[in-house]
Amino acid sequence: MKYTFTIIAITCGIAYGSSAASAQVSPISGTVVIPDSSKERLEDIGYRSHTNLLLYELREPLEPPYLRASEDARFSSGNPRADESTRRSIEIGSTRGVAPAGGPGGGNFYETPASLACVYGLTAPVAGCSPTATTALPTGGGRAIAIVDAYDDPNAASDLAAFNAEFGIVAANFQVVYATGTRPPVDPSGGWEIEEALDIEWAHAMAPNAALFLVEAASSKNADLLTAVSVASNLVAQAGGGEVSMSWGGSEFTKEINDESYFQTPSVVYFASSGDGPGPLWPSVSPNVVSSAGTTVSRNPSSGAFQQEVAWANTGSGPSSFFAIPSYQAPLAGIIGKNRGTPDLAFDADPHTGVWVYDSYPANGKTGWRVVGGTSVAAPSLAGVINAAGSFYTSSAAELTAIYAELGQGIGFSDIVSGTCYHYAGYLAGPGWDFCSGVGSVSGYQGK
Repeated sequence: MKYTFTIIAITCGIAYGSSAASAQVSPISGTVVIPDSSKERLEDIGYRSHTNLLLYELREPLEPPYLRASEDARFSSGNPRADESTRRSIEIGSTRGVAPAGGPGGGNFYETPASLACVYGLTAPVAGCSPTATTALPTGGGRAIAIVDAYDDPNAASDLAAFNAEFGIVAANFQVVYATGTRPPVDPSGGWEIEEALDIEWAHAMAPNAALFLVEAASSKNADLLTAVSVASNLVAQAGGGEVSMSWGGSEFTKEINDESYFQTPSVVYFASSGDGPGPLWPSVSPNVVSSAGTTVSRNPSSGAFQQEVAWANTGSGPSSFFAIPSYQAPLAGIIGKNRGTPDLAFDADPHTGVWVYDSYPANGKTGWRVVGGTSVAAPSLAGVINAAGSFYTSSAAELTAIYAELGQGIGFSDIVSGTCYHYAGYLAGPGWDFCSGVGSVSGYQGK
């Protein structure tokens, strides 16, 4: 995967429903960090996959007064175990002054499950959809969603519980499954662990009533990941249908077409991240997978009010080198050409407009609340939205046929008409399907 982070100008509309004075929050600067798990080496192509997550590392503001005081004075019950428990609970909630929006300290305008549910029309509308003021959560979902990732996240269940507690989400019907029957090793870099935390937290947030499986592959080798996909597919099929989410991938390779049977289990719809750099990504390019791209959610920097959604410059996109155009894209052959075009759908993924994730396993030297971006956000979130929509199509092709049938109808999807992507910013977002955002982002549950 090739990463070139580009600063783009976003056309700012008028923020509605929330004045600058109503919820002012001091901005905190940050920098985008690519974890080791999201880096692709030349020798990995066709052999090993990588995550598609990016960390937005906040530069801490001045410490709040309680941290400038002597910490020893704060934790002085005389019971060392109780003192440590109190210290940990405060640190989890405060993240040293950078707390999740809606949580202790008020946070900033990074995205919460409620704020994006508002933006995407999954809950009753709230003017501005500000992360600091929007609290309504999705309540739907059914059957099952299976997340496939590599390595073991030993804290997956407790991190999911902490995320749910912070945002008021119902407890998950959650199970960790080892794809080979043996617990995999951890990823020492922590990249795959934060990937797993992101995937289960946001899939559950979008479809809280669905049974949730985390299927852990023995490693990030494609052979191991595909073994896990088979296990995940069977679990979902046995639950009566649902979705499998894959937030990983790699550059295309000549033998990728030989793996199509892994994405064709009846009653299962597959989602994969389209990538965080120019060009298409496998398995997102499979015609039996919903290719999930990223957007940028523009917010008023003073009030947090939603302004508009534009294409994310670094989203993976483009025509496949090996797959022919599927029937559901045939009406777009004049735009796409003879090969499968990606992406299909889009969801917020710009790390500068990232989502809150709770991960207690060290990644990039840090634990706790993190702001995360990349199309790793899009795949599980869209899987959750599609699950909650309740259609439960018999295959990805059937799901995609329904999605593409709504193109241009103004129902169920928001057309992304601004922004650029791909090499040299060569693709323009515009009316109708485009290589930056596909059909567009979701808008409510219709048409899915």
